[in-house]
Amino acid sequence: MSGAGEQGTAAAMAWIDELESIPSAITIGKFDGVHIGHQRILQQLRALAEPDGLSTTVVTFDRNPLEVVRPDRAPLPLVSLPHKVELLRAAGADRVVVIPFTAATAAQPAQEFAERVLFDGLGGRVLLVGDDFRFGHRGAGDAAMLRELAEPRGARVESIDDICFADGRRVSSTWIREALALGRIDEANGMLGRRHLLRGDVVRGFQRGRALGFPTANLGAPVEGFIPADGVYAALAHVDAGTFAAAVSIGDNPTFDGVAAKTVEAYLLDVDLDLYDRPIALELVEFVRPMHRFESLDELVAQMARDVEHTREIITAAST
Repeated sequence: MSGAGEQGTAAAMAWIDELESIPSAITIGKFDGVHIGHQRILQQLRALAEPDGLSTTVVTFDRNPLEVVRPDRAPLPLVSLPHKVELLRAAGADRVVVIPFTAATAAQPAQEFAERVLFDGLGGRVLLVGDDFRFGHRGAGDAAMLRELAEPRGARVESIDDICFADGRRVSSTWIREALALGRIDEANGMLGRRHLLRGDVVRGFQRGRALGFPTANLGAPVEGFIPADGVYAALAHVDAGTFAAAVSIGDNPTFDGVAAKTVEAYLLDVDLDLYDRPIALELVEFVRPMHRFESLDELVAQMARDVEHTREIITAAST
């Protein structure tokens, strides 16, 4: 008779039995942000898959594995899981397989993971991994193990080409987070290969913006996407009524007391829409200015007017 622990482990790993075996070229990783380095991996994967008519399959996780094995070191994600899946498909993945990463997943022996998931479960014929790739319990599996397991199956393991570099540094999700945390949107966007995006549903705020003549759409928690440094940003706001230039304020509104940290609110230029309880997506184009406290509401309103005009100039220039 199996114990409760064994039954719990079996339930936690039940997703393995639901995998679909399709002849595939597979790559695996966190792919946080799906930045230009990840996009290059997808290009290489498709080039390997097409001659043999293989499905391009990306294996990723429902959370950063560090959230389970080292939660004190787990970084905030650049994008939400649904957005990551969207981006991977847009980058060329025919299939995105999301593995629930639990304590049971972390404890799975490397050989078992390779055999049951990558080869038998998903139909791996080509595996594309980095030479420093590690997997399985305590990182016991590596590319050499995969090659040993692949050969008798008629499969093969390929090495990932050199990843993108900028200014002599390897592009990484960590570097992108650092840039966003400092408000360096241009730098982050360059590494992402697109504009950084924040998404959420519009909720009712304190109505202060409307009283000052600048009604804002406040994003409710949780906001999808890594929230950058406090400040004002020029952005494009995507709502169901269309796409509009927007001045986005991120921070705790220091001119007012009692405001929760890291609110995200957008003033859409030249339009007055009822956006409550509707989704909004904000593409951050450029950093406008840092957040600071104003001595009077008149000073704040004057600065907000300047922010709007600066935003208008930025978005007009970005559109030409």
